[in-house]
Amino acid sequence: MDAGAFELPESAIEERFLAATGPGGQNVNKVASAVQMRLDVFALRLAPQVYARLKELAGSRWTIEGEIVITARSFRTQEANRADARQRLSDLIAKAHVAPVRRVKTRPSRAAKEKRRVGKSVRSDVKRGRGKVSFD
Repeated sequence: MDAGAFELPESAIEERFLAATGPGGQNVNKVASAVQMRLDVFALRLAPQVYARLKELAGSRWTIEGEIVITARSFRTQEANRADARQRLSDLIAKAHVAPVRRVKTRPSRAAKEKRRVGKSVRSDVKRGRGKVSFD
């Protein structure tokens, strides 16, 4: 699943509009343009691994009730903030669907070990040459 492609079901979303902070002049005091979006994660019926990754990614935005709370207040209009919050939620869920690539353990070859040992001895000789000079 590519990033941002997750479709959010309307039944799982609850929106609340708040008075935003920041620029907007007197408009900011009169219009509730910020949006707080709550997503019921259990309504998504996610696989256990995806659920665990989503919980990790959401961090402090995850509530005890199993909801993700996103607050969008970057824009001056309700619609723009609403679209921003939906996009952020969608991206978060899409990112949780991407399984991390397992790291394959490798071991250094004999030649690499030898090269490292030679490098260490060269470096050791350089450092040994920095000692105090005696004029005996």
